[in-house]
Amino acid sequence: MKCVINGKAEESVRNHGHRISCQGLNGGSCHDESCSEENISEKSSGFVVNNLRRSVSPHATLRKGRQQKEMTLEDMYNQGDYDDDDDDSDWEPIQKHMEIRKWFCINCTVPNFDNDVYCYICGEHKESGILRHGFFASSISQEADLREEELELVQRSKGNRTSDFATAIGFDERMLLHSEVEMKTHPHPERPDRLRAIAASLATAGIYPGRCYPVTPREITKEELLMAHALEHIEAVDLTSRLHISYFTPDTYANEHSARSARLAAGLCADLASEILSGRAKNGFAMVRPPGHHAGIKQAMGFCLHNNAAVAAMAAQAAGAKRVLIVDWDVHHGNGTQEIFEQNKTVLYISLHRHEGGMFYPGTGAADEIGTMDGKGFCVNVPWSRQGVGDNDYIFAFQQVVIPIASEFAPDITIISAGFDAARGDPLGCCDVTPDGYAQMTHMLNALSGGKLLVILEGGYNLRSISSSATAVIKALIGEGPEYKLEKVIPSKDGMETVLEVLKIQLNYWPFLENIFKKLQQQLESLSFQFTAISKFAEQETRKRRRVALPTWWKWGRKRWLYNVLHKNGRGVNSQRLNWCAPLDGSAYSIAQ
Repeated sequence: MKCVINGKAEESVRNHGHRISCQGLNGGSCHDESCSEENISEKSSGFVVNNLRRSVSPHATLRKGRQQKEMTLEDMYNQGDYDDDDDDSDWEPIQKHMEIRKWFCINCTVPNFDNDVYCYICGEHKESGILRHGFFASSISQEADLREEELELVQRSKGNRTSDFATAIGFDERMLLHSEVEMKTHPHPERPDRLRAIAASLATAGIYPGRCYPVTPREITKEELLMAHALEHIEAVDLTSRLHISYFTPDTYANEHSARSARLAAGLCADLASEILSGRAKNGFAMVRPPGHHAGIKQAMGFCLHNNAAVAAMAAQAAGAKRVLIVDWDVHHGNGTQEIFEQNKTVLYISLHRHEGGMFYPGTGAADEIGTMDGKGFCVNVPWSRQGVGDNDYIFAFQQVVIPIASEFAPDITIISAGFDAARGDPLGCCDVTPDGYAQMTHMLNALSGGKLLVILEGGYNLRSISSSATAVIKALIGEGPEYKLEKVIPSKDGMETVLEVLKIQLNYWPFLENIFKKLQQQLESLSFQFTAISKFAEQETRKRRRVALPTWWKWGRKRWLYNVLHKNGRGVNSQRLNWCAPLDGSAYSIAQ
């Protein structure tokens, strides 16, 4: 863990320029070993105190020179040095020395020029009311009150009251104190506003407070944490309470409040699991941070300090559960949770995540990672091979892999590591799951364990995406089904191939899967022509969206050159950029929760 004492900021270790040149406008993954997640994340929690006043080395200067030579169109846009083919030499020297003022979008954190009112990526108003009304607030207006169309949406969400006060919510405002003290060039994606947006959405909808009851927060004890973590890890996290700023890895920060926030999060998850298992609550939602599923036995990483899902599973077993199911739908693999339970046959861990051959953070979670020793077969990984995975592929994987194996396992309680960074619009996940998709997955899992279901918040970094998705999940918990149900889903070709790969491996440990595997193999050939037709249709729709993705006023403003380039041949902006995977400054986070 890298620490800064007496409030002096640590020298940034994020090589932003290199990331931009690696990703470019095509959004491809970086294959440079120096840019790999293994070289960025520190797996040790040892302490190294850095003097921030040290000078920049010649090697750093040389790297900076190389980055400037490898400028892409994106880099040119970042620097704001546009050449519109006009000879404006009389004012050009002044422009070079002008300070470009910018503001960061409250919804997606992307930087915008000061004179722009709307975020050029997500369209959110500069003074959006999303932290007051959640996703119900207008994205194009700064009005404090909801407009008529938003009020109608709120009224619909308040209707259909069913099983009030059977769902417990875990939340504590002290978890908002965990934040990055000194912002680098870009706001950290794991920020307190994530909880504020969810809380605002639930309050506006009259769900919480109103239709759910709160669980009194408490801090987890050291003895409880020792069931999941090593003593050295616990002490390393606790030590941050004596430091103004500290870092476990370049992207995993802590301040003097972080240790308590992590203990509160873990304590709430443990108590919710006990409440549900005892029958005092039907189900529950842990609205907590910092997240936890990357935290392993001995290390904090990926924005995570303590593993909340693991602590909850241990608490459930201490309360009498013999078998615990953990389903992790965060877009990143929960390497910490897998490590903690990989030898344990009483906990079944199923994860659906982007993997891309190990090129997506954290690089673990291949289909052949099935557990070790007695735990073989009790770790099931569904590793997506690309970005853009949406409802159809997720629901299909649930139907063919998750629910069949989970039903055979017959858990006493089900825990969801609910990251919402696979949601449509998330800047890190770049996938396409909708709130209704999350609601349907919740509804399917609710049929297990006699309805004993605990949902624990993990990742998710677009405020509209995370708040609307979390609200949809909680509405499913209180008895409201999704607005539409996907039943006869047709997966993408890549999705079908991933599911077949998982089934082929897991049938060695779950023999009943052989029938499903053979049936899908037969269907694969018959679906081939549908895959082709769907791909063509999707490409046409994507091109349509690309054409309208850029603000029309760019045609006549200082960005007209960029507008013309991106719309050349009707291609529009790259789909990677539409999904906000590469923020246009040098601060894109490629390692994330």
